[in-house]
Amino acid sequence: MKLDILVFGAHPDDAELGAGGTIAKEVSKGKKVGIVDLTRGELGTRGSAEIRDKEAAKAAEILGVAVRENMEFADGFFVNDKEHQLELIKIIRKYQPEIVLCNAVDDRHIDHGKGSKLVSDACFLSGLVKIDTKMDGDDQWQEAWRPKLVYHFIQWKNLKPDFVVDVSGFIETKTDAIKAYSSQFYDPDSEEPETPISSKNFTDSVIYRARDLGRLIGVEFAEGFTVERYVGVDSLDDLI
Repeated sequence: MKLDILVFGAHPDDAELGAGGTIAKEVSKGKKVGIVDLTRGELGTRGSAEIRDKEAAKAAEILGVAVRENMEFADGFFVNDKEHQLELIKIIRKYQPEIVLCNAVDDRHIDHGKGSKLVSDACFLSGLVKIDTKMDGDDQWQEAWRPKLVYHFIQWKNLKPDFVVDVSGFIETKTDAIKAYSSQFYDPDSEEPETPISSKNFTDSVIYRARDLGRLIGVEFAEGFTVERYVGVDSLDDLI
């Protein structure tokens, strides 16, 4: 299955938090979007990997994505090396996305920056014809494929975006997808330990950041992204 957009997150819920509105909007426009989680989030203080699996499946259904996979890399300990790059190259060549979205280039959680660079490097390497890959159990060699664009969503740190996407009609879908991870986020009745993302302030911050980014471009809600190369437009009319 060829995808228009492939979204990578170091952990289940990264894609929803960083780009849930954009994902929902692109799906509504008929784009085929997929999500690939690098880890199962097994080191998370709250919940478990098994719970996160179920929550991720529910969130994917809410967003309407065509596919969601998990690489099952080691949470907290995966590295940007040949072994991990090759596994991601296989996925990139499998789905041949035009656009890749991935973690913030710099963030509080060490997996976010690592995941960002790992995905970015794999996207480049995936275009090299002398790297031979096959999917497990498949006898056919994969064709080289390099996504046209790689964008990084913004997470914990308040990084300055290079562009923002109007997600005004999709903020409810985004928040519903986030709420699917009930083990991770604010629940006044939970007996789980408190974490930086389990507070009501954090949940509220997802909305007020989107509202503030929207305010800055004259819409109600928006999500921000950073780029690896200049953003090109056909004319000044492309800007909102």
